[in-house]
Amino acid sequence: MASGAAKGETVLVTGASGFIGSTLVRCLLDRSYNVHAGVLNPDDKAETDHLLALAAGAGEGRLRIFRCDLLDGAVLLDAVRGCSGVFHLASPCIIDPVSDPQKQLIVPAVEGTLNVLRAAKEAGGVRRVLVTSSNSAIMPSPGWPAGEVPDERCWTDIDYCEKNGLWYSVSKTLAEKAAWKFAEENGLDVVVVNPSCVMGPIIPPTINSSMSVLLRLLQGCTEEYRDIFMGATHVEDVAMAHILVFENPSASGRHLCIESISHWSDFAAKVAELYPNYKVPKFPKDTQPGLVRAEVGSKKLIALGLQISPLEKIIRDAVESLKSRGSQQSGSGMFSGSSCVMRTKNSISMKHSVQCRLLPFPPVSLIDGRQGRHYIRRVASAPLFA
Repeated sequence: MASGAAKGETVLVTGASGFIGSTLVRCLLDRSYNVHAGVLNPDDKAETDHLLALAAGAGEGRLRIFRCDLLDGAVLLDAVRGCSGVFHLASPCIIDPVSDPQKQLIVPAVEGTLNVLRAAKEAGGVRRVLVTSSNSAIMPSPGWPAGEVPDERCWTDIDYCEKNGLWYSVSKTLAEKAAWKFAEENGLDVVVVNPSCVMGPIIPPTINSSMSVLLRLLQGCTEEYRDIFMGATHVEDVAMAHILVFENPSASGRHLCIESISHWSDFAAKVAELYPNYKVPKFPKDTQPGLVRAEVGSKKLIALGLQISPLEKIIRDAVESLKSRGSQQSGSGMFSGSSCVMRTKNSISMKHSVQCRLLPFPPVSLIDGRQGRHYIRRVASAPLFA
């Protein structure tokens, strides 16, 4: 597959307004791609202004905004037409307990993915679809051989997740498996990137769930994220991983995108080292029971030419971006606020409540950068992540 820089080809990005989506759009424009940016509401400046700003110096017509609803096949088909590739980032992400997992997570994730693939197949001319999955489709996997480093062969244990209420992990796993099944049955070229905890400079006016986890760590939260954390990765690495996998004809299958395979305790200790003025909690060494550490976790992507950012850069870029946004939005500083329980309407608490401090910025609706604002009107009342 020739590079977009050489061909000036057009691609669709679903989830374009989100954390990863915005960075991917910027990188695609820099490589001379034309971009169809899928957003929920093209009239919502919070979804489009930052995208239009990215395209301001790229040339007229390089970026077009499309309304995308993952459960509306006709709308998706309109967005895909004229594209040679699709980057499917959009999917609902609710980490808190949900009252109706099927309606709020599983159906929109699975059917949304299938609808994008159907549109790509029907439109014609689409050579490759890149589906953004997650490390949540790789772990937790209690049956993975003890002492073995997890990699792309590992799949999340759905039964374990259902028993423990990890419905986001269930939805991402089922959606990715549905994508592989569709690709096999319909002869569609599909490749997958599985990012881990994504952090770095923020482009949208809202923050993603991974950045919110970092923010709460700086505020003193003690949650260990034992079933979902596998390591961190830089948002720009994730965007470039998408492009390399899309462009390289030898790329196939899944691609874990992660700085290293590590425990939450390792990450927290590095944050505390770099930012000693914040009250970062100390954690036991093994916060992810059974997870084998590895300095290199993205061997397939490195073989394609991806240069992995070190953990220090990931943390510094992320924290400094949060600090910059906080100073812009609130005169009282980023981490001021009253003490409260983490389990709030838009929180990302796991299995139990923990004490943390809320900050005046951002006025979130937390948004997960893997997904955008999700283009699903029928579940728009749910706390979706972009």
